[in-house]
Amino acid sequence: MLGGALTPADGAALLFWGVVREQNDGRAVSQLEYSAYGPMAQREMLRIADEARARFGTGAIHVVHRVGRLEIGEASVAIAVASPHRGEAYEASRYVIEQLKQRVPVWKREGYLDGHAEWVPGFAPAVEAAR
Repeated sequence: MLGGALTPADGAALLFWGVVREQNDGRAVSQLEYSAYGPMAQREMLRIADEARARFGTGAIHVVHRVGRLEIGEASVAIAVASPHRGEAYEASRYVIEQLKQRVPVWKREGYLDGHAEWVPGFAPAVEAAR
């Protein structure tokens, strides 16, 4: 993911994988389904990566979020950060995942072992107050 993006100044290369887990809020999960508004999601992930680079002084940052049906153990999101120092790489990675959850138009539907499925609260578009 960072192939060619590392420079001689980078002393850290960090990869975060968000993985589908078997349980959420006490319920047994069978699978997840992600949907997104692709062009808007890509633009916002690039914007977040740019913010993190500026804020934490890192090198390259790449973010990928999968869509579609994912099974337990599969990766849903990947964040790769190159940085001169590990501390900034960890801080930038955490910033990116937290901002992604708040700002990127990706929606998650959990499927449960009991056969039910429901949309999980997450991204909600900002709505201007009525005038």
